[in-house]
Amino acid sequence: MNPRLSEALSQVPSLLADHVLLSASALLLGLAVALPLAVGASRNDRLRRIALGGASLVQTIPGLALLALFYPLLLALNSLFAPIGVALPALGFLPALLALGLYAVLPILRNAVTGIVGIDPAIIEAADGVGMTPRQKLRLVEAPLAAPVVMAGIRTATVWTVGAATLSTTVGQSSLGDMIFAGLQTQNWTLVLVGCLAAAALALTADALLGLIEAGIAQRSKWRIRGGLIALAAGVALALAPLTMGGSRADTITIGAKGFSEQYILARLIGNRLSEAGYSVRYREGLGSAVAFEALASGDVDVYVDYTGTLWTNMMEREDNPPRDEMLAELSQWVSDTRDAMVLGRMGFENTYAFAVTQETAQRHALETMDDLARVAPDFTMGTDVEFLNRPEWATIRDAYGFAFGGTQSYQPTFMYRAVESGRADVITAFSSDGRIAASNLFVLADPRGAVPNYDAVLMVAPGRVDDARFIAVLEPLIEAIDVETMREANYMVDRDDDKASPAEAARWIIETLALDGAAASPGTAD
Repeated sequence: MNPRLSEALSQVPSLLADHVLLSASALLLGLAVALPLAVGASRNDRLRRIALGGASLVQTIPGLALLALFYPLLLALNSLFAPIGVALPALGFLPALLALGLYAVLPILRNAVTGIVGIDPAIIEAADGVGMTPRQKLRLVEAPLAAPVVMAGIRTATVWTVGAATLSTTVGQSSLGDMIFAGLQTQNWTLVLVGCLAAAALALTADALLGLIEAGIAQRSKWRIRGGLIALAAGVALALAPLTMGGSRADTITIGAKGFSEQYILARLIGNRLSEAGYSVRYREGLGSAVAFEALASGDVDVYVDYTGTLWTNMMEREDNPPRDEMLAELSQWVSDTRDAMVLGRMGFENTYAFAVTQETAQRHALETMDDLARVAPDFTMGTDVEFLNRPEWATIRDAYGFAFGGTQSYQPTFMYRAVESGRADVITAFSSDGRIAASNLFVLADPRGAVPNYDAVLMVAPGRVDDARFIAVLEPLIEAIDVETMREANYMVDRDDDKASPAEAARWIIETLALDGAAASPGTAD
């Protein structure tokens, strides 16, 4: 079997388990909200209009946006409940559950209301005539007659929920979307294809089993209903089995990663060391900068790699640009004081923003510095990663040089480089540790005003692991161990078009190149 396909398939069981758990939970939440609301709405025209209008409004919000909205909402609730000691996780399963649960409400609610309201009035009158109470009428008459229509709505909600659950990766909840997002970033189309096919197969299988139950209800066939329910329960149990096979909670480490190749590689590098030390490892990848940091602070992520400039400007909201050592010292103290977390140390390389153009563009417009770029900016289109234009660093850089670009366009990092090569962008905010700068023969413009902050890669440790001596001992050999040339080469191994390596293979190459094998603490190490 193709090694890349084998690696992709090996990720499916655990991610499928997380995907099924989230989807099933969201569907149950949707049912719990929609069915009682449908009963009330079927008896009250005003409530019906409000309920259906509200559910329809939720559907107009893109799934990704709905997931993102629950992050600040839960943070606000945590601030409100802090005096009574209640803490709600703002990342991971809970926000994904709430968003997808709301997304599932509309088709169930609409079909349930339609099914109940559409019952022949003569049947309702007959039920009233024999003296049935409202509860008896609902249980014995309305529910059985509306059930086929309700099941159709449940089937629609299930397919929607399974599909939308792939987006939960962005809020720190593992799903089959992890494979899709990682594959898109690294251009590993095998990973994308396997993730998409697994999600599609799950949706189709669930729809088929629910269709069997729907047919059984319509035909009053008990064996179809029972068979569908048994098969559905067995399928869910089988899919969730990997969740029961992991190590103990204390020995399971969650490694975070942002959504670009370098982060995937470093996550696998950390995971390799921890696995060799006897830990069970899982990954939460494709996270935004703020999401990753808050996931660490809340304990949803145990360790990840961040960058000093990102934390300095985005988290600390600092606009000054002190020397590298001073920035690290202040940052480390702030992380400890405000989040009880730890900056374990620098990993040895920097990945800063680098404004880059093609050699031809640099020669044609006589560009050497970012001051030169400001002169031609009105005629240029700038390509950036999806975060950059909303980061405070951009405002600082823009104001320092007076940039006023003719247009801007955001890309996933991989496609950003292709944009400048193809001429769709004239300048891009490249990453200094990215091997594609040299591979694409790009010219990096100097920063004479020192507006771009330092971006030293640093290893971040969650509050719950700060005092774990064994855990720290496993990671300490990574401090100051990776030079920028090695990181560039590893990044390029993943990002190049031909003979691509997976992030795991690139991580293994770093280990072999820098002789990091055998440095991990043994499972029995106490100090």
